[in-house]
Amino acid sequence: MSTLNPQEKSTFSSLKHLLAKYENGIPYKILKLEFDISDDELNATLLNLKNQGVILIADERIKIVEEVIEDDSEEATPNIEGLKDNEEINLSRKESVEWNLIQKLTDESGKISRHVLEGNLLYGDSQLSTLGVYNLITSLENKKLIKKIQLTDGEYYSILY
Repeated sequence: MSTLNPQEKSTFSSLKHLLAKYENGIPYKILKLEFDISDDELNATLLNLKNQGVILIADERIKIVEEVIEDDSEEATPNIEGLKDNEEINLSRKESVEWNLIQKLTDESGKISRHVLEGNLLYGDSQLSTLGVYNLITSLENKKLIKKIQLTDGEYYSILY
């Protein structure tokens, strides 16, 4: 599945939240009221999501077909060997993608500036929200993959792989 553009990500995220209220599918009329975009933009975005196999449109109702990579789903991905006793660490699909990015950004000593890390997560390909960045970093710290450290020239994260 191809990745979603920012408009599609936003629409998909809103659809997920609305689906909690409308278990049998979200009525199209509700979407028109909910989104602050033109009918043409909404229709084009919904059509793109449908063509990518993310949503299903039937009887003027929209249903989500499957989770996309941009979602913070908790599906297990390949395990990472931890530091102690070959402990296995399960990462969500999103965490796995971001973990690979973090590993590429670290220097030879296994450190990455807090500003570089957060900047790449916020403004790079991931385009996470500030809360998403906080949750990701906290999750990786809890799984003992990274650790915040203070050096003379600023805050860094040490990669503990």
